[in-house]
Amino acid sequence: MKTIMITGAGSGIGRATARHFLENGWRVGLVGRRAAALDKTAQGHAAALVLPCDVTDPAAVDAAVAGMVAQWGRLDALFNNAGVGLPATLIDDIKVEDWLNVANINITGMFLCARAAFGQMRRQDPQGGRIINNGSISAHAPRPGSVPYTMSKHAVTGLTRTLSLDGRPFNIACGQIDIGNALTEMALPMTKGVPQADGSIRAEATMDVAHVAEAVLHMANLPPETNVQFMTIMATTMPFVGRG
Repeated sequence: MKTIMITGAGSGIGRATARHFLENGWRVGLVGRRAAALDKTAQGHAAALVLPCDVTDPAAVDAAVAGMVAQWGRLDALFNNAGVGLPATLIDDIKVEDWLNVANINITGMFLCARAAFGQMRRQDPQGGRIINNGSISAHAPRPGSVPYTMSKHAVTGLTRTLSLDGRPFNIACGQIDIGNALTEMALPMTKGVPQADGSIRAEATMDVAHVAEAVLHMANLPPETNVQFMTIMATTMPFVGRG
C-alpha cells in the first residue's frame, strides 16, 4: 500500500481528499491542529494515522513525518494542502498580525512540510516520491482585497517550480493543483454573494469537492516518469477566465 501525508486534513478539501485516498487503498497520514477533527476524518479507518501538528512548527512537522515513517516505513506522497484566507480587505486596512498568520501557514507551513517530505523521499530506499501543492485560482488571478492570500499562492507556485527542478536527481516529482470554488465550508460564502472586480456582490458557481479529491488521486497515482505540473480544476462558470 502506498502512503500519503495530507495536511489540513481536519476539514474541507483535506478531509474529502483523505477519505477518498483511504477508500482507494492508500495509507493516509492526517495532519492538522485539531485531533478531534482528524479523528472525524479518519472514521476509525485502519489505514488512517492521526498526526496532530501545527504546520508552522518545524519540530512538529518533522515529528509528523517521522511518525508516518515509523508506522509504515516510507512516504510516497505529500498533499501540501493546509491554508487559510482573510475576508476581502484593502491592504492599508489589513492588520500586520493577520498578514503574518496567512504567511506563516500558507508559505512557511508549505515550506516546512515540503522540506520534511523532500528530505524523507531523498533518504528512503527506493528513493523518490511525489509532492502535490494546493495552489489556487488566486495563484493566477486575484480576487478584490486579497493581497495576503494572493501573495501566498503566488509563492506556492514558486515552490512547485523549484521543487520540480530540485527533485529530478532524486526521483521526486512535484505538481500543483489550482482549485476554484470547491464547495466546502470555506467556499460557502460564494453561494451567497462575494465581491466582484466591478464592485458588485454576486453569487458564484461552485462544484462538488469530490471532484478535487479525484483529481489529486489521479496526480498521485501517476507513475514516477509522469507528472501533472499544473492542474486547474474549477466550477465551470465561475469568474476566472475573464475575471476583472
